[in-house]
Amino acid sequence: MVRVDAEGGDRPGARTVAIGPVGVGPVGSRNRETGSLLARGAEALFGDGDLATSRELFEAAYAEAERTGDINGIAVATLGLGGLWVHEHRTLAGGGQLRARLRHALSLVEPASSLALQLRVRLAAETDYRAGDHQAIFASLEEARRSVDPVVRAEALSVAHHCVLGPDHGARRAALAAELTEESFRTGRRSDLLMGQLWQTVDLFLGADPQARRRLAELRDMLAQRDNLAVAFVVGAIEVMLAIRAGRFAEAEEMAGRCAERGAAAGDVDWTGWYGGQLFAIRWYQGRLGELVPMLSELVHSPTLSVVDNSYFAAFAVAAAQAGDRLTASATLATLCQGGLDALPRSSTWLVTMSGIAEAAFLLGDADVAADVYDLLLPFAHLPAMASLGIACFGSVHNSLGISAMITGDLDRAVDHLRAAVRANLALAHWPAVAMSRRRYARALALAGRSSEAARERAGAEEEARALGVTVHEPAATPSGRPLVCVRTGDSWRLEWDERVALVPSSVGMRHLAVLLANPGTEVAAVDLVSGTDAASARMSGQPVLDETAMAEYRERLGRLNADIAEHEARDDEEGAKRCRVEREWVLTELTGATGLAGRARRFPDEAERARISVGKAIRRVLVRVAQADPALGGHLRDTVRMGMFCSYEP
Repeated sequence: MVRVDAEGGDRPGARTVAIGPVGVGPVGSRNRETGSLLARGAEALFGDGDLATSRELFEAAYAEAERTGDINGIAVATLGLGGLWVHEHRTLAGGGQLRARLRHALSLVEPASSLALQLRVRLAAETDYRAGDHQAIFASLEEARRSVDPVVRAEALSVAHHCVLGPDHGARRAALAAELTEESFRTGRRSDLLMGQLWQTVDLFLGADPQARRRLAELRDMLAQRDNLAVAFVVGAIEVMLAIRAGRFAEAEEMAGRCAERGAAAGDVDWTGWYGGQLFAIRWYQGRLGELVPMLSELVHSPTLSVVDNSYFAAFAVAAAQAGDRLTASATLATLCQGGLDALPRSSTWLVTMSGIAEAAFLLGDADVAADVYDLLLPFAHLPAMASLGIACFGSVHNSLGISAMITGDLDRAVDHLRAAVRANLALAHWPAVAMSRRRYARALALAGRSSEAARERAGAEEEARALGVTVHEPAATPSGRPLVCVRTGDSWRLEWDERVALVPSSVGMRHLAVLLANPGTEVAAVDLVSGTDAASARMSGQPVLDETAMAEYRERLGRLNADIAEHEARDDEEGAKRCRVEREWVLTELTGATGLAGRARRFPDEAERARISVGKAIRRVLVRVAQADPALGGHLRDTVRMGMFCSYEP
């Protein structure tokens, strides 16, 4: 709330009177036009939450006060131009102009006046926010607390709260919001009560407090009595977040569009960034981030974003990685890391930025970045990764810690974190995040050799994901270039390829494959593979190219692939459908080459090819089993295993 001089319009330190939605005191400006503009601007800002209209009115008041030499008018108009929030002026010129005006007004008014204290508080908040700091604003807050003016105290509490939205300050924010709510009953201003209630609601959501929705309901009731465009915009954005948590993606997308329109109408500069963040959350869970790459490539450099907001760099890296553009993803990640991740400002988007970095590192297989982000995120494992004032939620921070631990090879920690992520996301009622963290929990269990648990969790995760329309992206290819490793474990073989793993039952073909995997880049004669596994098979004659069991397995796999293609097409998942079509063509080729007229199995044309075709048949059967256990790992083997008179593994 701003204040205007009640007597002697240009006398520094003259008595001041609050203006705003609870009434307008006598405006003692020598220029009645200036007084009227200030009163209307205050009513628009604090009464209606109409940021756009209030800026126009305060700008006009500033010009008129400057023209007439009205010192208090200049100061009050400058405070009004600061707005309801901190850092509303995002451009370099806009922010610089506001700070210059604040300093100019401070040089004009009486230093001991309430008006001077309000100017110092606002200047400290604007300066600290841009620097990602809070020392100056809290020093000013202590000065304001010593003031006899409750309006000065209330304003200082609100802007100080805005400067500590990072995850380190949950308890401090809660105290500030509670104090502001109490102070509102001394100021008698509805706007202070609204802001106190809003900050408490935001804080509860950021802290995953189960009573957050109760506070949101109270806030809705207050807005039903009298609307406030700025506060209603935040409430609408939180409601979009809750719809995404519920897995109602289509409804959430429509709500996000309407919310953005209301934010733009209110003049809130955050409407662009918030809409983009909500759309990103929806597409991330849908597995369709590639669609947003063009939008993100522009938005990441938008001057409408906060100077301490790095979340769009992380978002762009994740989207590029999902789209297969590893070069762009790696370059964007390097941009974030060049000054050290610990140097990024702890703003309201810090947690989602770090979670996005963890996701990008996971998709790219960047163990160094994953290790850094793990250390930074660990103190906040208990929190949800939420953007800004709770406008988008990406689930428990345990999920980011778990995938980071996977990349660095700490499988025990990965399992523990991802188990905790499933539980935390259940507590949030964030169903898409539950499906995603459960799928990655299954992956960590498989890597840790706990195959039965992994299979159970994977089945549950896939069922949940299908019901919600969630797609969980995994690293598409080995980032390190290391060859696949094969280890015998009882009656099975454990195939490990970076963080991917599959257990395959022992068989003749698996033993052939194990020899090739143990000797990457080396050609091994098919006759040597045969003699090394079953010499008797080399003397057999009249073998079919594929036996009946093999052909049955191929046909069964073909049926499943056709069903998978239909499912992907129904969900508009062209990337998934394409992968299945490629595998279907490969299976069809194998079946076509192995059958003759009426689908009967072909016979060996002569003794000379027996070893070549016997080995090829056995290895192909194994490749089908590997692909069933892990499609990406199976695809890697299809691309790198060479079969013929001489066989090899060429990673």
